[in-house]
Amino acid sequence: MTYFDDGLFSRLRAQSGDTWQAYTNHPFVEGLADGSLPQAAFRHYLAQDYLFLIEFARAWALAGYKAENLSEIKAASDGLKAIVDVEMDLHVGYCAEWGISQAALEQTPPAPAMRNYTDYVMKCGEEGDLLDLHVALSPCIIGYGEIGARLFAAPNEGVAGNPYWPWIEMYGGAEYQAAAHAEAKTLDQLAASRCGEARFGSLAVIFNEATRLETEFWQMGINAIDAGQEVRVSHA
Repeated sequence: MTYFDDGLFSRLRAQSGDTWQAYTNHPFVEGLADGSLPQAAFRHYLAQDYLFLIEFARAWALAGYKAENLSEIKAASDGLKAIVDVEMDLHVGYCAEWGISQAALEQTPPAPAMRNYTDYVMKCGEEGDLLDLHVALSPCIIGYGEIGARLFAAPNEGVAGNPYWPWIEMYGGAEYQAAAHAEAKTLDQLAASRCGEARFGSLAVIFNEATRLETEFWQMGINAIDAGQEVRVSHA
């Protein structure tokens, strides 16, 4: 399945080869697809994803600083507000459904995999420009859209039998799909205004490293089970 047929994202995705496949078809993802992922692994992922969203908000703030015109500043502001005013509350509510309280989320120490990826994203944005920052974020923003679309179109266990269906439905649903496609369009616009064609090689390096770090984020959840790490579950 080809998620995009043209544009910068499609080209970056194509050149990444096995790196992209390892990310989008990771055992963690396949465990979400058929419901076989250990729930403790998913809870660990959810807690780290809470910390990731906080860093993601900082990335959008950096995008505003790196913007070169009012339109780009507004887009960065909208992204920041969406995370702070909407997504954080939704994520906290979803974590509560999995027995993870907000207090537990706030006490969760950052895992190396979470910190490595977010530090890399910020480094790309700080040392580069807005295009570098968005390319570093694209495996997350657009990659989750691709994963969600695939799992949503072919749920192996059906809606009722899969505890991860709400997650799949969120990323495979129309709202997130629109956001993923909008991000792909943003990449094309930024590339057109910032000599993206001449920079394709350096952008590919960023994309591949960000994709590799996203893969480690999936693996983090599985490794947490092997290491006996548990996220505190509220029984209130």
